[in-house]
Amino acid sequence: MTVTEQVVQGAGSSDLTTAARDHLWMHFARMGAYQDRPAPVIVKGEGAYIWDDKGHKVLDGLSGLFVVQAGHGRAELAEVMAKQAETLAFFPVWGYATEPAIQLAERVASYAPGDLNRVFFTTGGGEAVESAWKVAKQYFKLTGKPLKHKVISRATAYHGTPQGALAITGLPAMKQAFEPLTPGGFRVPNTNIYRAERMGAPTDPVEFGRWSAARIEEAILFEGPDTVAAVVLEPVQNSGGCFTPPPGYFQLVREICDRYDVLLVSDEVICGFGRHGTMFACEKFGYQPDIITCAKGMSSGYGPIGAMIASDRIMAPFLEGKNFFPHGYTFGGHPVSAAVSLANLDIFEREGLNQNVLDHEQALGDTLKKLLDLDIVGDVRGDGYFWAVELVKDKTTKETFDLGERETLIKQFLPSALFRNGLYARPDDRGEPVIQVAPALTTGQAEFDEMEQILRATLIDAMKLV
Repeated sequence: MTVTEQVVQGAGSSDLTTAARDHLWMHFARMGAYQDRPAPVIVKGEGAYIWDDKGHKVLDGLSGLFVVQAGHGRAELAEVMAKQAETLAFFPVWGYATEPAIQLAERVASYAPGDLNRVFFTTGGGEAVESAWKVAKQYFKLTGKPLKHKVISRATAYHGTPQGALAITGLPAMKQAFEPLTPGGFRVPNTNIYRAERMGAPTDPVEFGRWSAARIEEAILFEGPDTVAAVVLEPVQNSGGCFTPPPGYFQLVREICDRYDVLLVSDEVICGFGRHGTMFACEKFGYQPDIITCAKGMSSGYGPIGAMIASDRIMAPFLEGKNFFPHGYTFGGHPVSAAVSLANLDIFEREGLNQNVLDHEQALGDTLKKLLDLDIVGDVRGDGYFWAVELVKDKTTKETFDLGERETLIKQFLPSALFRNGLYARPDDRGEPVIQVAPALTTGQAEFDEMEQILRATLIDAMKLV
């Protein structure tokens, strides 16, 4: 019996929790909270489930962090990584190429729509967004429009933590500790039709789409078209809780970008690689971007990797003379991560993961919408395997919770209660209070029912607190 098997069966480890408390600086975590209570220690994953060091089995309703598309514990992926590490563990793509990086670039380009044929590898999504903004700035300098540097994005949207990506992010509270940021990021309203009336927007979906797209044109004109380089949008906006695009929205945005010579960047760090049933969600929602940023599901989390995918038009001036893109990352296109990404994409094709999402997305949505009979649930929205349950104080008026109630619900009660009840999901109040779910693309009705039942029981308890 291995040490891991002993831990999963309930041995636990005070040494691990003590070491975590004393040495591990966890991300986006209130570290003071773990001085008096242990952090959950996850030791194993298999399929759609994870186990902690006390043997507690939990349904991973978030695919790690919108990442583990093919599920946990894929031995064949581990074997590919080991074989690649034995052959060539590392070499940079700084003027050199490796076989896995070449093959993966070709593969990813084959999935991308239109002429998006140039793949610039990073180690994650924030770096991909950072790269997209930098390449947009330089592209316009090389093509004789040096003033074009600004970026339009949406309110509440999250696009990463590097200084440039953070400037594109539409979450003021996430920026305050790090200001001043890279200048040039500007915001427009998002597509949360559930809150359309509060924005003074029409509630008809088609009219709401026109209204939302018009705000982007308005911002470009206000800032000056000769200063705006890019519009950066997620196909389905993550932060705030799965805002889907209204009918016709992206087609209008594409027209607006073309009208003012502005690049359209589809941020698919979450939405790419099957989350919505296609390799890239822009295909599902019917628009052609100039750049795609992606990461997470490319390797199903088995290796850290991301990419900026640019069109041939964007690449063209970088092929002239001595021009080059003075930007890169040591581990971008890492051979082991690239090799496991190729194997992960083989699983996509062999097991039909995209089709599984298309076949079952309606059932996932319908199952989660059963929660609408609870007084605390105001809206259930999403697409593919990416859904959010918005929590409200008053269902009729859509009144939301105040700061103190949010602290109780989102920060203190729901994360631990859901985990204790057997579900890893994401309570979030960066916009309105929501719980997000994004299960592995291998899951089906049995897992949907389990999620709904745990969410229901936990939310019934939550209603007693607020």
